[in-house]
Amino acid sequence: MTTTPRNGADEASPIERQVGDGDAGARLDVFLARQPEVGSRSRAKALIVKGAARVDGVHCKPGVTLEVAQTVTFQLLAPEPPAPPPPPPPPLRVLHEDAVLLVIDKPPGIAVHPPEGPRPHRAPNIAQMAVAHCGPLPTIAGADRPGIVHRLDKDTSGVLLVPKTDEAFYFLKSQFKARTIQKEYRAICWGDPRFDSDYVEGNIGVHPRGDRMAVVTEGGKEAVTFYEVLERFGALSSIRCRPKSGRTHQIRVHMASIGHSLVADRTYQPTHKAELPDGAPDPGRQCLHAYSIGLKHPRTHEDVVYEAPLPADMDRLLRWLRGRQPRSA
Repeated sequence: MTTTPRNGADEASPIERQVGDGDAGARLDVFLARQPEVGSRSRAKALIVKGAARVDGVHCKPGVTLEVAQTVTFQLLAPEPPAPPPPPPPPLRVLHEDAVLLVIDKPPGIAVHPPEGPRPHRAPNIAQMAVAHCGPLPTIAGADRPGIVHRLDKDTSGVLLVPKTDEAFYFLKSQFKARTIQKEYRAICWGDPRFDSDYVEGNIGVHPRGDRMAVVTEGGKEAVTFYEVLERFGALSSIRCRPKSGRTHQIRVHMASIGHSLVADRTYQPTHKAELPDGAPDPGRQCLHAYSIGLKHPRTHEDVVYEAPLPADMDRLLRWLRGRQPRSA
């Protein structure tokens, strides 16, 4: 390999390398990665993709095979500016707090815990925010899930329990396992359900497509959801849901399975129902809110109920529907 001296020390000056016997047959990206100025395959590929590398004056693909005596010219790219720091997370909306239990009103758009995988996740999540608010929390569910005994989907809002001690964690977990905790959700769905109240019974399992989707399937886990129509608006309805079980995406999957998918649910909503009426405010996320949760308090063992008011985005849509659409009780 022959090195052509560079003109000056300016990193923007082109650098030439001639392919020697030892590099013949190598891929272009591998050859570039061996150069001390480049140092890695990912950086080499970036140079090629951005047009900063040529073979005998011609732009080539990363996998092109090099021959003896060819000249590879490359130019170092200016380093990209560092990503701006993420905005500070919003303060927790505390519904109740005592020595053993924190109850919050989770806003939509914030995940309960960091996603799996080795890559750092810069966006705020409820677990981190709870630790910042309370200090150390139980890590029984995992170091990245402090105080998390149950969860809500990222774009679902509402009541979330955060135990502050190991004893409170186990006490709440036992109630979830026994299905004695009473959960009520509010939702806005497509269509006009046939019955004023009914239940959906269908096993839920992993969708064949994957992508963290769920589906009603005989091979899934038992799941039951009760629902009640609160208001009817013709093409849309406001409903109350009480899940008997707690499967992934349960309410969203069950309502979609009977033809009443939730408004703005980009995962389970049929494409022909993707558009709201003209002028209707689009919440931009599935219209699902964990409205209340009833349980035995982990310290006093008394029956308590915590409620979170309907969020502004769903309330805005309902007010628009009441003013613009025909309505029946």
